[in-house]
Parts: sequence; C-alpha cells; structure tokens
Amino acid sequence: MKNLILLFLLFLAPAFAYKEGQKTKQNFSSSNNTSHKRLKRAWIWNQMHIKEEIDTPLPHHVGKIMSSVRNNNAKYILEGEYANIIFKVEEDSGDVYAFERLDREKKAEYELTALIIDRRNNQSLEPPSKFIIKVYDINDNVPVFVQKVFNGSVPEMSPVGTSVTKVTAVDADDPTVTGHATVTYQVIKGDEYFTVDDSGVIFTTRADLDRENQSTYEIIVKAKDAPGSSGDSSTATVIITLTDINDNFPVFKHPSFHFKVPENVSVGGEVGRVKVEDVDEPQHRNTKYSFVRGDYRDTFEIVANPFTNEGIIRPKKPLDFEKVAEYRFDIEATDPTVDLRYFKSGGSRSISTVTIEVTDVDEPPVFTKLPYDFKVRENDPEKRTLGSVWAHDPDTAKRKIRFSRRKASPNGDFIRISDTGIIQIPKPLDREFSASYNITVAAQEVLEDGRLSDRESHAQVHVIVTDVNDNAPELVYLEEPRVCENAAPGKVIVRISATDKDEVSPRGFFKYSLATEDSNFSLIENYDNTANITVKYGQFNRELAKIHYLPVIISDNGDPDLSSTNTLVISVCKCNEKGNFTFCEERPKQVGVSIQALVAIIICIFTIIVIVLLMLLLRKRHKKDLSGLGRNVAEIHEQLVTYDEEGGGEMDTTSYDVSVLNSVRKNGIKPEAVPSLYAQIQKPSGNITSGAGEMEIMIEVKKDEADNDRDLLPYDTLHIYGYEGAESIAESLSSLESGSSDSDIDYDFLNDWGPRFKMLAELYGSEPNEDFVY
Repeated sequence: MKNLILLFLLFLAPAFAYKEGQKTKQNFSSSNNTSHKRLKRAWIWNQMHIKEEIDTPLPHHVGKIMSSVRNNNAKYILEGEYANIIFKVEEDSGDVYAFERLDREKKAEYELTALIIDRRNNQSLEPPSKFIIKVYDINDNVPVFVQKVFNGSVPEMSPVGTSVTKVTAVDADDPTVTGHATVTYQVIKGDEYFTVDDSGVIFTTRADLDRENQSTYEIIVKAKDAPGSSGDSSTATVIITLTDINDNFPVFKHPSFHFKVPENVSVGGEVGRVKVEDVDEPQHRNTKYSFVRGDYRDTFEIVANPFTNEGIIRPKKPLDFEKVAEYRFDIEATDPTVDLRYFKSGGSRSISTVTIEVTDVDEPPVFTKLPYDFKVRENDPEKRTLGSVWAHDPDTAKRKIRFSRRKASPNGDFIRISDTGIIQIPKPLDREFSASYNITVAAQEVLEDGRLSDRESHAQVHVIVTDVNDNAPELVYLEEPRVCENAAPGKVIVRISATDKDEVSPRGFFKYSLATEDSNFSLIENYDNTANITVKYGQFNRELAKIHYLPVIISDNGDPDLSSTNTLVISVCKCNEKGNFTFCEERPKQVGVSIQALVAIIICIFTIIVIVLLMLLLRKRHKKDLSGLGRNVAEIHEQLVTYDEEGGGEMDTTSYDVSVLNSVRKNGIKPEAVPSLYAQIQKPSGNITSGAGEMEIMIEVKKDEADNDRDLLPYDTLHIYGYEGAESIAESLSSLESGSSDSDIDYDFLNDWGPRFKMLAELYGSEPNEDFVY
C-alpha cells in the first residue's frame, strides 16, 4: 500500500512542476513586456520529496532543479531558511542534496527559492521560483500516553460494563498514512476485573467488586499502533477507586453493655453510649436504635450520634434508687437506608443487652405539692396561719426536714414560715399595697449532728389577698372646671368620673350626688360611671364669687357601701361673645405635706426632744454629785484622771487655794519620810503655815464616793494636783527663763535620772548663749 502511494505521487509531480513553471514564466513575462522582448523560458523540475530517517550515508539526493535557459555561464543558487544548511544545490547540474537526516515529526516540509544567475556578473537569468520539499512519513514513532498515571472511580457492586475512566495515547506519525497513527489499547494487568476498548474507555468485567474487601485497583494499560517498522508500544498505570454504597448493616461491638449512673442524673443527661461497627463510610452510616425487650421505653431513649454513630442512652424521667435500682433491656441496631439490592447475607439485625445500675445519692427533700397557693382576706385581724408546706426525705435515712424562707416578693416581713413549714402572717395584709405575695421556701435535711445539709430544694408559695371594700371612691376630672359668668342654664361645665383602689364591684358603677342643692350647679348622671356638672340657673356674679367650691358625694356599690365627699373647685371666668374664656383668676395653690413626710418630721422632733431631756438629766445629776462636797465647784481642783492625761502646768497655779494644802500641816499630820528624787535640790528655808485639815477630809470624802457610787468610772488612782502660789516654799516651779537665771545650782545630777530626763538635763546643763534646735 505504501509503495502504491509513492508511485501515485511520482506521477503527479511532473504535472505540478510544469504548472508552477508556467505560472512563474507568465508573471515574469508580463512584468517585462513593456521594456523589451525576450525568449519564453521556464523552470523545469520534478516534485521534490524525501523520506524521513533515511539510513544511507549522507548526503541524500532530493531532486533536480532545471531551467530552459541555455547559458554556459549559468549558475544555480538556493535561498531560504534551510538553504545551504540542510539543503544544497550543485551549481552546474541543479541537483539538490540533503546533508542531514530529516524527521517528519519535527518538520514535514521545507519551502526554498531557486535562482539561476550569470556567474560572470551575478545577473539573474530567470525570475526566482519557490518550491517545496516534502518529507515522507515512515512508521517510526510509538504511541505515547498523555500522562503516566490515570485515575478513575466506580461505585462498588456495579454491574458488568460500567464505565470507569478513559485513557489517551498519541502517535506522532502522519495520521493520513494508513496504519501509521492508529492506536489500540490492551489491559495487561488487572484484566480479570477491567477491560478497555479501542477508544481508551475502561469498563468493569465483574459485578462483585466490593469496597469493603478491596477499595483500590491498580491496572496497567498498553498502547500500540498498527504493525510497522518497529511495532513498539507504551504503557500507563490506571488507579481505580471503588466508591462506597450503603450495603452493610451496623453490628454491636459487644453482646452486652453495663452502665452505672447516680439516681440524680438530670432528665436528658447521658447515661452511657453503646457502640456499633459499620464498615461503610461515615456518610452511609445511619444507625437507628430501638428497644426489643424490656418495659422501659418510657424511662429511657437511645439517640444516635450523627458524628460517631454511637447510641446515647438518656433518661426521659427522673430515676429513683429507692424504687428501681437496676434496669435491664435489649436494644437493636439497624440501618433503614441500606440498599437491599446489594444486601449481603448475615442478617439485618444486631441485638445487645443493656444493664443500667442506679446508685444511691443523698437527695434533697421532695415537696409533696408544687406550687402552694393560699388565699386570705385583706385586713383580717384574726387570720394568722394560712396553711403549711410539707416535704420528705426520699432517701432511706428519712431525716427530719427544716424549712426556711429564701426570697420574698414584695420584699419585707409580710409572710413568715416556721421550721416545721407553717405559713404565717404577722399582721393583716393590705390588698391595695400588694394583691399577691410570693415567697420561696427552702427545705433542708437535719443531719445526725444537728447541722443542716447543704442540699436543699425549693418550693414557691403564692398568697392571694382577696379584696374588702375598705376604700371610698375618689373624684377624677381631666381638666380644671371653668364656667363663663354669663353661661346659660344647662351648660355642661365638666364631666367627672371616679376611681376606686378596691376591686370593681360586680355591679360596676358609682353614684354621684351634690352635698347641697343650694347652688347654681346641678349634677346629671350619665350611667357610664361618669356625671356632668351643669349650670343650674345661669348668670354668675364675679363680684360676689370668682371661685365656687362644689362638694360632690361619690359612693360605690361595694359591701359595705362606702362614699366620699370631694370638693370640685369651679372658676368663674370672663368670656367673649363666642363663649371663649378671656380671663380667669388663678386658683390659690394648695401646699400640703404627705402623710409619710409628716410622720418623718414628727419622729425627728421626738428624737431631738428625747436627746435634750437626757442631756439635762445628766447635767443635773452631775451638779448634785459636786454639791455633796459642800464647797463651790470652782474651789475644788481634784480630779480623777486617766494615765495619759497631762497636768495643767504653770497656768493652773493661780487657780488653787494654797490654804487647802497647808491644812494638813495645821493638824499636825506629817507625811511618811519617802526618799525623794529631788533630795539634791536645796530649797530655801521659810515659815510653813498650817491650816485646818480640810484637804484630808476632802480626800476621805472623795474616796468614799468612789467606793460607793456605782455610776462613776473605775479609775485606778486618785491624783491631787499640787499648785504654786504666793505662799509656796518652792516658789515658782516654772522652767521658763531658768536658763538665764543667776542660780548656781549644778543640774548635772539630772543626767543620772535616766532617759526621761535627758532633754531637761540638756536644757539646764547647757550654756546660756547656746542655740537649741527642736
């Protein structure tokens, strides 16, 4: 077949070359016919072609270019991209040679230009002519896959002939040549599971491909072309993944499960988890759990976790150890979404036994009734006990219960509860203050040692206060009543209504009336709980009264019937012809104090009066104690002092009566000889006067008072302040100006008296002109 094609091309080449030459000659002649006449010439050559990859020695003859020009000096030249590189021409004969082996897959044809010139002057003897050298294909290329590894997927358990993926290989040979670029495929590894057709599509050959047994397959596909010179082929790897379908039921991992849970587990809390195994992928795990045997469907529920596929057991109602200590039941796991077409043998049900052991805990008390509701009439002085609450210990210990109040609304000591749970009210309740009272009662167990358990339960107690008609209705009007002085009879002045703090009576209306008929006003009932105040006679006289006070009586229909008298203040105003008010006097402003403020003021005044009375009483008693001495208060300077009190100092010397101190000497009483720290001081001699023993008597009196008077503070010692005066033998005890005195006393002995006299020793032991810094 190949030889026939080559022969056919050889027959067509001369005709093609002749046509090209004629065309070139005509163009050249037409362009030069205006200048001069010349002989008709033409290029003469055969169609040029050459096979690729010729294995004979180079160069390879391609063809021959010829011209009709007869000139011994003619010379052939080639021009073009590959002229004189790959292709060269013999100057004299026109034979064209290829100096390289050609590859059609790199370049299938070459375009060159042929010239013939006079070698003497390089003048063209013929117009240039273009020609093409074609490279003929040989089957020298192997089909090559477009990629080394292909990937595909197919659902497991697919029927035979299901398409998986497609592979592609490319042959670089000429596709126009029969058999050169035709590719065929063949599975050389894995052909027992898959096959491939001539287009490269891979199909399944078995219907029992199970992902749970083998999830991936690696096959090798070979690509080859029609029998050629080499007959070589190439291969590629195809990785096929089986995708999952829901074809397996879940199976319990254990035949039984055992859980322990405290009895105080919350409703909806987790008791435990049962685990199943489903070999399908997570998106195909839709396990459903159900009870098979056991009467506990109303106690527990099993919910599947969508992420882990576990069954979570939760209580639907509170557990009680004292009632049921153990639960046992069977559960089943199944998957309703399994595709039964691919169902495998082995059963669609998996059953496991669940045992739940309830453990005992110390539970808080349990109220017997929730909530507690009580009713009481308001302002009932006899009603003190409303009822009681009751709770018990659910545990086997059966401890005593103590009750207490935790919260109250409204806040206050309106409702009390005893330790035994009795609800009491310390005083009558007022419905107008609050129509209902709510308290939270806590119940706690009393432990064996008397302490209260830290676990407690709560109950709500609601107290409803029923109404008693104890409030009279009150007058309500939306605007200030005003009337024109020339108002006509029957003119409506204002519409009044009433409000009542009590509940509205079932009869539901108020009665209105005037306290007196002796006025220029009348009252008309509207029978809708309102009434109109109208002008009775007309023509008011502003000179006589500019403001009228109209008493209105309002009564309700309660039991008992209550009424109130309310004063309606009506202003008489000047009006224009249209009846519009032009001038009204301002009403006197009523300044009042609320009852709460008045009570607070009275309490403050009473407190102040009590404080003043107490101060006066204490002062009077203090004066009585001082008068027992029989002397003027100003003459007594003895004081009971605390240890941290300082003496009066030098300023007190003028306030003491020196005769009191001398009275001890007059009675001949001599003090005991006590070594004095001041023995080194030489006092000037002088006469010592003696007086009556008043000081001694006074000291004894004060001692008796201190011993017998229980109201005095318990001072430890009795101090008597010594004082200086005109008759003192010590003269002045003041240290002022002593630094500048002419005394010749040596005060160095003060340094021996210890640190308490250090500053005094420095003052008296220094020079007079020395500066001191304090």
